[in-house]
Amino acid sequence: MMKTLAEFRAVYQTPLPDLLFRAASVHRQHHDPADIQRCVLLSIKTGGCPEDCGYCAQSAHFTTGVDATPLLSVEEVRDKATKAKELGASRFCMGTAWREVKDGAQFEQVLDMVRTVRDLGMEACVTLGMLTESQAEQLAEAGLTAYNHNLDTSREYYPNVISTRTYDDRLQTLQAVQKAGISVCCGGIIGMGESEDDRLRLLVELSNLDTPPESVPINCLVPIAGTPLAEVRPVDSIELVRLIATARVAFPKARVRLSAGRDRMSRELQILCFMAGANSIFFGDKLLTAPNPSAEGDADLFRAMGLPTGMAHGSCGETRRSLAVL
Repeated sequence: MMKTLAEFRAVYQTPLPDLLFRAASVHRQHHDPADIQRCVLLSIKTGGCPEDCGYCAQSAHFTTGVDATPLLSVEEVRDKATKAKELGASRFCMGTAWREVKDGAQFEQVLDMVRTVRDLGMEACVTLGMLTESQAEQLAEAGLTAYNHNLDTSREYYPNVISTRTYDDRLQTLQAVQKAGISVCCGGIIGMGESEDDRLRLLVELSNLDTPPESVPINCLVPIAGTPLAEVRPVDSIELVRLIATARVAFPKARVRLSAGRDRMSRELQILCFMAGANSIFFGDKLLTAPNPSAEGDADLFRAMGLPTGMAHGSCGETRRSLAVL
């Protein structure tokens, strides 16, 4: 397994046709290339976050038009998870705009949400901020499938993006999650002004975790008016494809998730990313607060690839209306 920046560079800089062939070969050894997992990501507690992550619409440090809302009820989450399952989602992810998990009634409510999603026969993933070993153990006992806690970027570039939480804080949370036996979902965001080496250094960090992540989300920055990164230049498309292919080679068994920013990608670019080894998307009109492709757009995309659209439970219009409430 690759562990050093030099090893990652050597793969990343391979001529693109050879890199794509290698990544596709690795992908087919470990996955069905037609299996692109559909996930839904729901904000169960939006806005008012005390962190100053420079990309985030939910930070209380910036004026972005996102209002703080209370934690959803278990019943609301059950309803939305049920709809997501009916529309083809196999993983239901829940996010809170918290700096860290605090013991008490709200955490108990989140534990009930996890149990509810698992009782529906779906994978359950949460992203709640920093947490302790005891809290991770409670999430494991509730049946949590995976915990999302992104490193975002390299250790070196991280201070340019966030000042209210350290890189080691993030790694300690990942250690607590792994100690509890929960799978780690961990990746980053590209297009925040970082270098290509910064992106590879992020993959190096992931490869040096005690256990490789079972899920590696690759997010492209969605510029949000009012945040410090609102005017950053978009990432080059081929650099995105190279990074996904490199992640596939480095983490052959993981789900490489083509996450935020798909609404700004052409259909052809998304297909190239799938050919490079991405095998998961989030569907629904929003990713937390960020825009996402429409249900009809994703159906057209899957139809063009000759894959099931995931819309067998209703027409495109009915599906769009159902997804709009997620």
